[in-house]
Amino acid sequence: MKTVSRVPGPLAILAVCGQAIPAKEVQAPIKGKNLWHRRRLASFALLLALVSLAQMGKAQQAPEDQPSANAFCTFDGGKQISARYSVAAAGRNDAPPLGKIWTPGGSAMTLFTETEITINSTSIPTGAYTMYLLPSKKSWTLIVSKNVKVDGKYDEKEDLARAPMATGTLSDPAEQLKVFFGHIGPKQCELNFDYGKTRAWVEFKEK
Repeated sequence: MKTVSRVPGPLAILAVCGQAIPAKEVQAPIKGKNLWHRRRLASFALLLALVSLAQMGKAQQAPEDQPSANAFCTFDGGKQISARYSVAAAGRNDAPPLGKIWTPGGSAMTLFTETEITINSTSIPTGAYTMYLLPSKKSWTLIVSKNVKVDGKYDEKEDLARAPMATGTLSDPAEQLKVFFGHIGPKQCELNFDYGKTRAWVEFKEK
């Protein structure tokens, strides 16, 4: 970043924008047209600084800054599983990307379980995990990963379990991603995903 010395008053803002000021302008007496010119230059510099700050704030917005929500389910024995996800907006006719790993809102969902559970006959020990979705035309797949970095890229080597998901069509399309559990049995919790016109779901069982 460039710095400018001997810049009096409001012209200091030009140093923030990285613009040099000719020496003759800095040293000139403040009279008449010169004063008007300097004030106009200072106003323009302030505008540039504000625009730059706005652009920096927008560029630095990370996936974790997205609004998030939680879903919970408690088994009859008192142990709980929960999911945390980013609230991704959806048009009434929107569909997720088919055949690709999908992280709604730009970050992986997290799963936490207080007890050992199973999904598609695969055991998941107590602890925290990330979840990814793999939508397709006929069905979706839920992927449970051992990687717990929600901002990390998907790595197939970290897969703990994959489970096919049933899908259906919503009569009232969802305008944003909605994730919720259904307690369907003493040791059964069904995880549901609503997005656009589609609902997909999969079952977790307590061991």
